[in-house]
Amino acid sequence: MGLDPIFLNALHDLLDFTDEAGQSTHHGPSRAFVRDAKAMAATPADVVEYPNAYQFSIDMPGLKMDQIKVQIEDNQLVVTGERKRESEKVKEGKYVTMERRLGKYLKKFVLPEAADVDKVSAAYQDGVLSVTVEKKPPPEPKKAKTIEVRVGQD
Repeated sequence: MGLDPIFLNALHDLLDFTDEAGQSTHHGPSRAFVRDAKAMAATPADVVEYPNAYQFSIDMPGLKMDQIKVQIEDNQLVVTGERKRESEKVKEGKYVTMERRLGKYLKKFVLPEAADVDKVSAAYQDGVLSVTVEKKPPPEPKKAKTIEVRVGQD
């Protein structure tokens, strides 16, 4: 039994409404919070620390470059993207199974103090986003200060 993808898309849009300002309940987290938490859990990532940089690799298959956003907010690296259901109908057939991931991709990383937020680069290839955040150079050790000692006069 196959379901019409247009019907599924309409149902998905109906069930995916957002909380409007002032209408949140005190009984639990907002739908936006739950949706973001699910997106973070479903977006796999690896982080590698090198001597001069941090490398973040985030799986975001099926997205185009213009669907991905990389931002630095309050010393956090925030990576977002969204893959929407294709609205075109399958010609001469019907869907039997629809398993490819749709929806929001989201990952947040708290950056260490050594991260230089002014030196961030990103590249996307084969469904993997690679973000490199360079490290700040280590602070130079402070030179010893010599104080001249005077002989006191009474």
